[in-house]
Amino acid sequence: MLRTDQKNSVLTLTLDRPDKRNALSADLVTALKDALAEAANDVVRVIVLTGEGGTFSTGADLADLQALQNLTEEENLADSRHLAQLFEMIARHPKPIIAKVNGHAIAGGCGLAAVCDFSIVAEGTKLGFTETRIGFVPAIVAVFVLRKLGEAAARDLFLRGHLIGASEAARIGLVTRAVPADELDAAVDELAAELVHETSGNAIALTKELLADLPGMGLSEALDYAARLNARARGTDDCKAGVAAFLNKTDPPWKRERGTLKDEG
Repeated sequence: MLRTDQKNSVLTLTLDRPDKRNALSADLVTALKDALAEAANDVVRVIVLTGEGGTFSTGADLADLQALQNLTEEENLADSRHLAQLFEMIARHPKPIIAKVNGHAIAGGCGLAAVCDFSIVAEGTKLGFTETRIGFVPAIVAVFVLRKLGEAAARDLFLRGHLIGASEAARIGLVTRAVPADELDAAVDELAAELVHETSGNAIALTKELLADLPGMGLSEALDYAARLNARARGTDDCKAGVAAFLNKTDPPWKRERGTLKDEG
């Protein structure tokens, strides 16, 4: 259901339900949440999320959704919150998360790719939110997609429920980049290596905290929050080491020679 593979400081999580096009069942959501919680440690520096087979994920398991329709509203609310917690965990996770989108990402699957910090998508992939075409609503993914795209682009995707190509998704900012399918692995490996070798893990975690909390604040509240986080960051070991290294024209302690992920360690 979910495969994990850790090479040095890079953890790959693979959605492994190819017969269901990697649909997000309740059990798969639980497995993802457990894996993400475990990955918040000092060993993992980068997380890569991908899908088995020719599909990244088609979102909710419709067979499960049909069964849930016979339950009470409270029971449905608990299941909805279960998925919402996964998306929040990704947005707030202290490690950078890269979606390696190796095939179609639809509905909640598209939302899963969009909520990641980076989404590298194979050309030929289709993405979109088809919920309105089956009488459903893209409610949970909207919280994150509206932040990325703004209302006009989100309305176009959500209300029409149509699919777009990888290049168009990158152009509007839904995903980070579209690459030829045979270059997908290399592009993700290069980005992961950059994050591992060039950035401070502590600074990444604080910056993700900033990105998660700042958008909903008013101006005065946002500036106060930003000033407090700025002051907090100055006192961290990484900031002290990074500033000293810059002034002394040396490398900070986290910087190592760039290489392939196979060489990293």
